[in-house]
Amino acid sequence: MADQTKKRYVTTEDLKKHNQPGDLWISIQGKVYDVSNWVKTHPGGEAAILNLAGQDVTDAFIAYHPGTAWHHLEKLHNGYHVKDFHVSEVSRDYRRLAADFSKRGLFDKKGHVTLYTLTCVGVMLAAVLYGVVACTSVWAHLISAVLLGLLWIQSAYVGHDSGHYNVTSTKPCNKLIQLLSGNCLTGISIAWWKWTHNAHHMACNSLDHDPDLQHIPIFAVSTKFFNSMTSRFYGRELTFDPLARFLISYQHWTFYPVMCVGRINLFIQTFLLLFSKRHVPDRAMNIAGILVFWTWFPLLVSFLPNWQERFIFVFVSFAVTAIQHVQFCLNHFAADVYTGPPNGNDWFEKQTAGTLDISCRSYMDWFFGGLQFQLEHHLFPRLPRCHLRTVSPVVKELCKKHDLPYRSLSWWEANVWTIRTLKNAAIQARDVTNPVLKNLLWEAVNTHG
Repeated sequence: MADQTKKRYVTTEDLKKHNQPGDLWISIQGKVYDVSNWVKTHPGGEAAILNLAGQDVTDAFIAYHPGTAWHHLEKLHNGYHVKDFHVSEVSRDYRRLAADFSKRGLFDKKGHVTLYTLTCVGVMLAAVLYGVVACTSVWAHLISAVLLGLLWIQSAYVGHDSGHYNVTSTKPCNKLIQLLSGNCLTGISIAWWKWTHNAHHMACNSLDHDPDLQHIPIFAVSTKFFNSMTSRFYGRELTFDPLARFLISYQHWTFYPVMCVGRINLFIQTFLLLFSKRHVPDRAMNIAGILVFWTWFPLLVSFLPNWQERFIFVFVSFAVTAIQHVQFCLNHFAADVYTGPPNGNDWFEKQTAGTLDISCRSYMDWFFGGLQFQLEHHLFPRLPRCHLRTVSPVVKELCKKHDLPYRSLSWWEANVWTIRTLKNAAIQARDVTNPVLKNLLWEAVNTHG
């Protein structure tokens, strides 16, 4: 009883006031933590905390952190508790499910998927080197380009898994695999991936907070982008100007061609981040890894006999990776969207609303990298991909119990849904009765207050 009287309380409304840089509070299971100074050292990046500051983040914390992380919380506890703390039935069931998975050791049983995938990547890399260096046939070079694209796809899956720390049980090994499979082999910085991907998970399908939906002026999945909203992730205006109107008007036709060269944008984004003034964890190692890629890849291309073959080789290898770029879009473009920051109290609901699964036979799991179970991955990002198919029926039942969507489409259906979403926005972008902003400068000034 004595300990109870010493407790200090704040209300949910009081907690919401502490959501600005320099004054960041969060609550986990009713206890309040001041993360104002710690946010810059958060392994998951600043965006994850900034998006959820001033809220209860228990479900997100459970999803992203192992049991050992709970021991580090106490030093951030500011002595307050949330007086009107409440847990929804959906959250209760979600937490029970996470606890059950933990008790069964599913988060710790990594399986051998990474070993098999890296072995496959090694074999494909050897075949590519042989096909380019030792063979003179144009067809051998073309096949090598296809293999290189498939190699990049599989390597990216390993980079993704290691980025979620579900490849090995030790942090140094995970980091090594991240750098090898991401920076060195694909030329895409794991630091850039973490920066955007963690924000995507936290604010799944928020038009102004999720960077994975912010593709103005090329694509717009919602007509809400036509109001030139501000990206809270990039801190800049997503302007719907005449160029954006023109490009978006034909986005259902340009979607697949753009995906064929989408890899170029990932290279650009990597360089923009690594050589920016932003705080980038392990910047030197990330740059070193990128230099490894930009050494071996141009050297490999230089072995081809002429510039025509070199261009075709590069284009084909990039175009093959479009399969993966398309898949990522299928998982979210046609799902529900919203504006504003995520709400920590409806974690489960937001993930179900913002994701689409892709149904396939079990022998195709390697091809999709486990990410066809997108909802399962979003709910349990630390769960190794070898368990995603196993837990899928349980997640489906939980969605049914709480009358939440569980959408699992075939590859063809998912493409149809995505193109339909892009087409609907394209048709409305052409509408002459919906003029673009007449004075973009005036609008920008007023948007920022």
